[in-house]
Amino acid sequence: MVSYKELYGGIRSGSLDKDLMSVYTSPPELSRNKERLLRVLESFAELFSTECEAGLFSVPGRTEVCGNHTDHNHGRVLAAGVNLDVVAVAAPNGENTIRVKSEGHDMNVVELSNMLPSPDEEGHSTSLVRGVCAGFLKRGYKIGGFNASTASEVLSGSGLSSSAAFEVLLGTILNHLFNGGRVSPIEIAQIAQYAENVFFGKPCGLMDQTACAVGGFVTIDFQDTSAPVIEKLSFDFASCGHSLCITDTGGSHADLTQEYAAVRSEMESVAGFFGKKVLRDVPAERFFSDIAGAREKAGDRAVLRAIHFYNDNERVVREVEALKAGDFDAFKKLVIESGESSFMFNQNVFSCSQPGSQPVSLALALSSGLLKGRGAWRVHGGGFAGTVQAFVPDDMLDVYKAGMEKVFGAGSCKALKIRSHGGVKLV
Repeated sequence: MVSYKELYGGIRSGSLDKDLMSVYTSPPELSRNKERLLRVLESFAELFSTECEAGLFSVPGRTEVCGNHTDHNHGRVLAAGVNLDVVAVAAPNGENTIRVKSEGHDMNVVELSNMLPSPDEEGHSTSLVRGVCAGFLKRGYKIGGFNASTASEVLSGSGLSSSAAFEVLLGTILNHLFNGGRVSPIEIAQIAQYAENVFFGKPCGLMDQTACAVGGFVTIDFQDTSAPVIEKLSFDFASCGHSLCITDTGGSHADLTQEYAAVRSEMESVAGFFGKKVLRDVPAERFFSDIAGAREKAGDRAVLRAIHFYNDNERVVREVEALKAGDFDAFKKLVIESGESSFMFNQNVFSCSQPGSQPVSLALALSSGLLKGRGAWRVHGGGFAGTVQAFVPDDMLDVYKAGMEKVFGAGSCKALKIRSHGGVKLV
């Protein structure tokens, strides 16, 4: 770490540009993010102190490419870190208190003497601060008091996993401030998932946190969740003449926790019929040979969601093979297949309790018409509301963006890059 004044001066003068360009790779991106970092530093100075040593941290959001709702049943996924991130300035404060002020939100204050979940904090970001700290202690790592100011481009509800990015950011700060950077990205991801499951109260899988912590294109096999198998791919989407577009349809994830939880619980109810806890432990042949029994025990929707699990779990392997072979057309066909499976079988494109609100369904219909068979499209992330993902030929990018933004508003469609770094200490 360096003194606050060196950090602030180095960003203003450009002497730290080389460090920052490891993440912000183009001059426009660097310039834009330097302005944001200076804003966060100024917020830190106003809230805390300039007479300290501080570090600068960054964690990307993530995009899910294949394996929709497979991770929580120990399946496979294909995901990637993107160039929208959450950043923080953080400094030890020598106290037994953590204070985190995120731009646009109230300050989170956590006393480290209490590391137990609190029902009053469920669903609030303070629970994530406490939960990540508890997860570090549970694994034998150190924690300590610190002050931090943060700002995020990973907008809440964007489907880019703002909560996972925030959790991994907290873990990255604790890792470098108090543990010498020795906590692995996978452990930070597992701690982040523990915080979200146990303290925040959301039964998420491990995919979001892993993609944010590791970065780049990653395929992850969660058959053994204590030691997931991770492979980073070197495939460059830009070389294929396509852009990765995420369109925010404006739908809210508020009050949808039970919808997400039902996907996991219904898949697990099918696994329970076969005497297992998760579908990955039930051979596909055994499941398909007794759909009638599973249907009677768990219900039709649960069986349909299980069908989606088995098909998308295998589809991840084929998408990875297509990328490794450089067959982008085959990859796009599989993306569309995955999206259709999510819509028809997993049924996470709109909420049954709100049938009049279907912005994601509409965005998929528009994408299908605009891309005219040349691109690919699918629901993005957890679904039910939020965003869609599309792989758009570069010569159609302006037309696609204009068509989507005509319906969902200016700035709703973003063309992203893939970021090779996960959670990092920039300076």
